[in-house]
Amino acid sequence: MDQFVFFSPECFVRFCNGRVSSFPMKGTIDASVRNAAEVILSDDKEHAEHLTIVDLIRNDLSKSVGNSRVDRFRYIDKIKTSNKNLLQVSSEISATLPDDYFEKLGSIIFAMLPAGSVSGAPKDRTLEIIRNAETGKRGYYTGVTGVFDGENLESSVNIRFIERNGSGYLFRSGGGITIYSKCENEYMEMLDKIYVPID
Repeated sequence: MDQFVFFSPECFVRFCNGRVSSFPMKGTIDASVRNAAEVILSDDKEHAEHLTIVDLIRNDLSKSVGNSRVDRFRYIDKIKTSNKNLLQVSSEISATLPDDYFEKLGSIIFAMLPAGSVSGAPKDRTLEIIRNAETGKRGYYTGVTGVFDGENLESSVNIRFIERNGSGYLFRSGGGITIYSKCENEYMEMLDKIYVPID
């Protein structure tokens, strides 16, 4: 299938060595900003948004697997784009998989969909708002794609997404907006993240 290609630094879920892990990303800053890591980590708005999504995903994992914990909270990932470097705030949440998880692989993943970092929280209400606001179908965009080797699964969220359709190509990108968001900042963050990871 060659309908789409996407560029996602965010791992949705990983199944490895008897554990399922998720790595939500919320909070981005240009790495060239003075004291960029300190600035983004001390931002109250970014902290609140990140905390909300971490709690949502921790809860999703608890419902689908039965236990969960936050292994790392708000650490910095570095992302290199075609024209700048970004710092992205991430967290790691994990849970122990049941012995029969092979039989429940699909149900565990579907219980976590859609990805909390895309939907926002509370999930049901934000999905209702999104459905009412958007005029077209997303298709695979903001869905999840993964590779399963028979033992381990690695999946990611379909963001920064190029789709082939009948008339050519469509580049889809977006961002999470809350009541505290500043339109100019959200727009600039979206532009910063529109990149193709090819030198």
